[in-house]
Amino acid sequence: MLKRHFDSEYKVLIKYYKIRGVGRKMLQFKKDDLYIEQVKLSDIAKEYGTSTYIYSKSQIVNNFENYKKALSLKEGLICFACKTNSNGAILKLLAELGAGADTTSGGEIYRCLKAGFDPSNIVYAGVGKTAEEIEYALKSKIFMFNVESFEELDAIDKIAGKIKVKAKIAFRVNPHVDPDTHSYIVTGKKGTKFGIPYEDAVNAYLTARQKKNIVILGIHSHIGSQILDVGSFKLAAQKIKKVVDAVEKNGIKLEYINCGGGLGVEYTKKQKAPSPKQLMSELFPVFDADKKFIFEPGRSIIANAGHLLAKVIYKKVSGGKSFLITDAGMNDLIRPTLYEAYHEIIPVKKTDDKKIKTDVVGPICESGDFMGKDRMLSVVEQGGYLLITCAGAYGFAMSSEYNSRPLLAEVLIDGDKTVLIRKRATYEDLLLNEV
Repeated sequence: MLKRHFDSEYKVLIKYYKIRGVGRKMLQFKKDDLYIEQVKLSDIAKEYGTSTYIYSKSQIVNNFENYKKALSLKEGLICFACKTNSNGAILKLLAELGAGADTTSGGEIYRCLKAGFDPSNIVYAGVGKTAEEIEYALKSKIFMFNVESFEELDAIDKIAGKIKVKAKIAFRVNPHVDPDTHSYIVTGKKGTKFGIPYEDAVNAYLTARQKKNIVILGIHSHIGSQILDVGSFKLAAQKIKKVVDAVEKNGIKLEYINCGGGLGVEYTKKQKAPSPKQLMSELFPVFDADKKFIFEPGRSIIANAGHLLAKVIYKKVSGGKSFLITDAGMNDLIRPTLYEAYHEIIPVKKTDDKKIKTDVVGPICESGDFMGKDRMLSVVEQGGYLLITCAGAYGFAMSSEYNSRPLLAEVLIDGDKTVLIRKRATYEDLLLNEV
C-alpha cells in the first residue's frame, strides 16, 4: 500500500514537469532512477562528479523553436539573452539554430563572436557601456546598440566618428510599467536606472537625428524578468506605440520594434507561463503591419533545460529541524538566497520511505546558504543525489568562487549521449590570475 501511494506521488510530480516543459521524455523516472532524456543521473554523477550543471539539448532546441515559430509570420530576430547562460557550447548551439544574441557587455559580445554568432545579429544593451566596449562593438560590426542615456548617445557618436563608421541604434525607452515580479528584476518601472525616461523619449530621437555618425533603426523596451502576465507586456507595448507615432510624425522612421525579453517560466506548480505564441499574438496587433520585431528571451529558453545535480554530504538534525547538507552551495546557485527563488528538488532515486520536512542546504559559511527550505522529501541517505531543477538560467552564470570553491563542471545531454562542455575547476585554478 505504501509503495503504491509513493509511486502515485512521483507520477504526479513528473506529470507536473512534463506539463510545464521540463519536458515530455526529458525528465522522467524509469523504474526507480531519474533520467534526463535517455541518461540516468546517477551515471552522470559517477562519471563527472558533483555538484554539476546538466543541460538538455532537446529542451533548448524545443524552447527556441517555439519562439522561432511564433515569429514566423513577421520579419525579425530572436536574440538569446546570453547573460542567462553564456557557456560557449550552448551559445554555439543557438547560433546554429539561427538565433541572434542580446548582449550586455563587451565580454558577452566576445563570447558570442567566438561561438559563431553573425555580428549582424548581435544587439547590445546596458546602462554602463564603456568607451572601450563601444569601440569594440563598432569594430565588430554588431547590428545595433540599445542606447540608454543621452550621454551614451554622445559617446557612441563620438567614438563612431573617430573610427569613421556609422553606429546603428535604438533607444531603450522606459515605459513606466511595473510588472508583477521580484523588485530586483523590474527594469521598466519609473525610477529604475534603465532606459530613457518615457517623457524624454521623443526628444532623444530628435537629438539623435542631429548626430552625424548615428543611424536610427528602432525602439527598444524591456520591463523586467520572470513575468507571467502578458498584460504587462501589452501595456508596455501600447505606451511604446505612442512614442513610435510621435517620433514618426517628426519624420523619423522606426523600422524595428524590440520588445525585449522577460517571459517567465514555471518554477512552481501554481505558476502558469504564457507561450511565445500567446505573447506575440498580443503584441503584434499593437503596431503597424510593416514593423519588424526583435525579442530577447533568455530564461524562457534555458531555465527549464538546465538542472543542478548535487550529492548529500551529511544528514543532520538540529534544533528540531532536519537538514540535508549537499555539495552545492549558494556560490553555485545564488537564486534562492538572492531572490528567495523556488526550485523544485527531486531525489534521483525513488524509495519507499515516507516524506519528511527538511531544509536542503550547502556547505558555505552563511546562514543564507540554502537550496530549499521546509521541503517534503523522501529520505535521502548520505551519498545520495538530489536534482535541483529549472536552474539553467542565472545558475552557473551567476556562480562564484566564494569560500574558495572551484567553479562547477557543465554537461550537455543529447539523447543517450553526454558531452562535457565545461571542465570542473581545480584548486590551482583559484590562483590562476593572482600575482
